[in-house]
Amino acid sequence: MLSFSSLPLRSSLLRGVLVSTLLLSFSVTAQDKGTGAHIQYDTSYDILSPVFAKSGMVSSEHALASQVGVDILKRGGNAIDAAVAVGFALAVVLPNAGNIGGGGFMLIHDAKSGKDIALDFRELAPALAHRDMFLDQNGKIIPGSSTSSHLAVGVPGTVAGFDLAIKKYGSLPLKELIAPAIQLAEQGFTVSPHLAAMLEASRAQLAPWPSSRAVFFRDDRPLRAGEQLVQKDLAHSLRLIARDGAAAFYEGEIATKIVAEMKKHNGMISLDDMKNYRAIERAPVTGNYRGYQVISMPPPSSGGVHIIQMLNMLEPFPIAQQGLNSAKNVHLMAEVMKLAYADRAEYLGDPDHVKVPVKGLTSPQYAQELIKKIDLNQATPSSTIKPGKPLPYESDQTTHYSVADRHGNVVATTYTLNLLFGSGIVATGTGITLNNEMDDFSVKAGVPNAFGLIGGDANAVAANKRPLSSMTPTMVLKDGKPYMVTGSPGGSRIITTTLQIILNTIDHQLNAAEASVALRMHHQWEPDVIRLEKGFNQDSIDKLKQLGHKITIGRPMGRTQTIKITADGFEGYADPRNPDGKALGY
Repeated sequence: MLSFSSLPLRSSLLRGVLVSTLLLSFSVTAQDKGTGAHIQYDTSYDILSPVFAKSGMVSSEHALASQVGVDILKRGGNAIDAAVAVGFALAVVLPNAGNIGGGGFMLIHDAKSGKDIALDFRELAPALAHRDMFLDQNGKIIPGSSTSSHLAVGVPGTVAGFDLAIKKYGSLPLKELIAPAIQLAEQGFTVSPHLAAMLEASRAQLAPWPSSRAVFFRDDRPLRAGEQLVQKDLAHSLRLIARDGAAAFYEGEIATKIVAEMKKHNGMISLDDMKNYRAIERAPVTGNYRGYQVISMPPPSSGGVHIIQMLNMLEPFPIAQQGLNSAKNVHLMAEVMKLAYADRAEYLGDPDHVKVPVKGLTSPQYAQELIKKIDLNQATPSSTIKPGKPLPYESDQTTHYSVADRHGNVVATTYTLNLLFGSGIVATGTGITLNNEMDDFSVKAGVPNAFGLIGGDANAVAANKRPLSSMTPTMVLKDGKPYMVTGSPGGSRIITTTLQIILNTIDHQLNAAEASVALRMHHQWEPDVIRLEKGFNQDSIDKLKQLGHKITIGRPMGRTQTIKITADGFEGYADPRNPDGKALGY
């Protein structure tokens, strides 16, 4: 086990802080939100040094995918090429979250133009979708309808997003970028203990569907660690995309098979829904924090808006002097998070369908009004916090990966199936696991989704609408040049996890490894409770309770993939909360 005296830290004071805040070892049994099954997490963090590289860096949730990305960089591809190759590879080796049957967001810093680009390839509600589609005749939610049925599936966007990224910002042909994923699917790879645990946790989600059992089961039970996962149908689908591009997915054989799957089980996605899907290039949301520029995803992601909103609220406070994860620090963070998540519930949705007051929500002046509500000596009950008024200032399964190249291009990508293995449904004959993103809509006003998030009219189900997301791929620039790229999976905890990586790096001056391993906390307004990872100082917990906070100790939050860009090259670290993850460079 690691000795703290051996850590390459910059001062004895910082070492003392980390002793009380780093999560070096844990063993937690947690219930998976999507399946109700229990997952045993048991990890030891033996290394707190980042990976260093001179010419390029990739950090993802699977070593095989990271190696694919590095190989593309070595062959002369840019960060966008590598990001697309990693995304297709993760669809094979991280089937619980990596996907071509889901959707997500990609954030790009283009070195040549200095431009920052946000690509939105979020899933889309089918044309037949309507506000009450998951309610019975009495207005009650039909159990499982928005998570475990064909109605739960939104029109997938990943392939369209990757295709757009390559056509506008890539340098290598799509078929070359997909080739490693085809090989991994065709030849198979060894199931890790972590993936085996995910499969076991999802037994009930996958088992009802013969097409899913054919891929992920052997002898009527999920694949076990050490066995091979071979995905012949997925390899075939990837070959079609490599040959014909996005048209293969949205108009060709793959689209036909997905729609046939829908028709067989009363799903809503039609051939027209597939053919009409488009990925969208949007302007990122931007803000400033202590001399750094923060670039993140705009709506229909809520992440970027609220990252900047919370940073605006935190900037007037002496975060570094408070001490990482001290009671004073956690109290302030919780109060700020409550205010942001209350606004999320009221204002955030698909900007193509509702007016989202982005400028107001991210205004420093609005933040000044909000922090007047914070009592530094007492917790404010969530029941007394209502959404603010930003208009006057208006002038458990997702994955993230980060890529940086020697030319100055950086990419942050977060994409998802929503819950563990999404809907659990593999579209027959395709090998493609389908999402259950329709649950990210506000299925019924005031009723929490699978992550406990509450929404209203702004995020109500509607035809051809994109559900609100918490995915938060984020870049930090210094003087217009990339300084850090990061992001995380984690449902409602994505936003707060990403926030803490930024604070750990800028305020607490931690390297990529230290920032990633530090313990995390979370508050989302409702339910009114601070969630802490196991390992927080008991004295701090007691002080927080004295301030009026309710505390729960939960399973690990987030699995960040962080790259810092330095004068000497790159510093990368894959969050060891997923032991399969790896940062690799060259």
